[in-house]
Amino acid sequence: MDSLNSLVDGFGTALTPMNLLWAAVGVLLGTAIGVLPGIGPAMAVALLLPVTYGLEPTGAFIMFAGIYYGAMFGGSTTSILLNTPGESAAVVAAIEGNPMAKAGRGAQALAAAAIGHFTGGMIGTILLVVLAPTVAALAVDIGAPDYLALMVLAFIAVTSVLGSSRIRGLASLLVGLTIGLVGLDQMTGQQRLTFGSLQLADGVDVVIVAVGLFAVGEALWVAAHLRRTAGEAVPVGRPWLGRDDVRRTWRSWLRGPFIGFPFGAIPAGGAEIPTFLSYVTEKRLSKHRDEFGRGAIEGVAGPESAASASAAGTLVSMLTLGLPTTAVAAVMLAAFQQYGIQPGPLLFEREPDLVWGLIASLFVGMVLLLALNLPLAPVWAKLLRIPRPYLYAGILFFAAVGAYAVGGEALDLVVLLVVGLIGLGMRRYGLPVLPAVIGVILGPAAEQQLRRALQISDGSVSGLVNTPFSIAVYTTVVLLLGWPLLRRVIVRRRNVSA
Repeated sequence: MDSLNSLVDGFGTALTPMNLLWAAVGVLLGTAIGVLPGIGPAMAVALLLPVTYGLEPTGAFIMFAGIYYGAMFGGSTTSILLNTPGESAAVVAAIEGNPMAKAGRGAQALAAAAIGHFTGGMIGTILLVVLAPTVAALAVDIGAPDYLALMVLAFIAVTSVLGSSRIRGLASLLVGLTIGLVGLDQMTGQQRLTFGSLQLADGVDVVIVAVGLFAVGEALWVAAHLRRTAGEAVPVGRPWLGRDDVRRTWRSWLRGPFIGFPFGAIPAGGAEIPTFLSYVTEKRLSKHRDEFGRGAIEGVAGPESAASASAAGTLVSMLTLGLPTTAVAAVMLAAFQQYGIQPGPLLFEREPDLVWGLIASLFVGMVLLLALNLPLAPVWAKLLRIPRPYLYAGILFFAAVGAYAVGGEALDLVVLLVVGLIGLGMRRYGLPVLPAVIGVILGPAAEQQLRRALQISDGSVSGLVNTPFSIAVYTTVVLLLGWPLLRRVIVRRRNVSA
């Protein structure tokens, strides 16, 4: 009841005219920034930090939260329509959303994503209000072996359900893990795969890899085939979800938050893992498995709902522990410190107006984003009517701008082109792109957790499976790997007995 009373007071703060204005500005800026490849929410919040010096803290953080959620909405727009993720959390949306768009169902994919974000954000924020102390306490108890087990699960899950074979999925993952090795070894400081370049010592930014593999690789693939096939205008389709679409997606919208929220609250990489696991879950549970890879709407609805809920989960650790679990949370933590405020267990007591006003503004921002994005779905979908040479030239331009904006180095453009050529080769030989992106995102973190777990256990391999949580996760991994073989054996025995 105390939390509900505080939330009501928070709505009183969030619904003042000025704070409503900052929420609207945040969601508009976030949506626009999310649409641009490479310029994600973390960069947007960082760029706007100096601008907010003159604002009072509550208004500034309400705007930051609007940018965070808005960028997730915008990132899924280009991911679905152009196969160009605006940020890493939108990578999974391209797998099913882009084939839907090419089949003339881009507006339906965008609507499913928008409602998924709204549902995930609402449920995630309710869980933030109700479960923040409990989830934060659980997050503290999770150690290095558990983080490593979660990442191994993500690797195995994504390589076992994507592409035409597991071997190709593992090959794609190996490409990503190799790219993830570029830079300085975090433990020893030794350079790895930098070829003597100081600019590569910090590694290859995941945004450059995602944009290169998806956007540049797709643009080069289309350019290579333009001479053989004439470009045809893609029909936009109906602007609203039909009854069958809603029947297929409502369970996905409701499942996503319960996958995304817990992962957002623990320091395991933000929205990337839960969106991948949500996609795997939807494929396993769907009655239309044959449509996956060719435009299954559940593969858009579930991951987008999980991504939005994970954003609420990240605020749990940041507000209650002062522990940022994503790049955006880290920038927002710096913003708190800029105002002389230290997030932690006492924040709810010392700054109740700020905290509960921020949480209440999340509900307001969700409504504003749904009202903004749902009617615009058919408008965004008309991007597909642009002739392909102009469309993909524009994609390459924005991809280059986004890659250069990441670090301001000309070498980033060279890396973008090289990664794009790798993406072209992967399309040529049928390798799925997503496992490579997973390898880049989670590979360095998995290596770090592996080393920590081995250090804690004095080099004993048993230290990797010495907790109930890690044992449960590895059991799930074994089931994922062994179930197809077991199913074949069962089918053969049934055929023999018949």
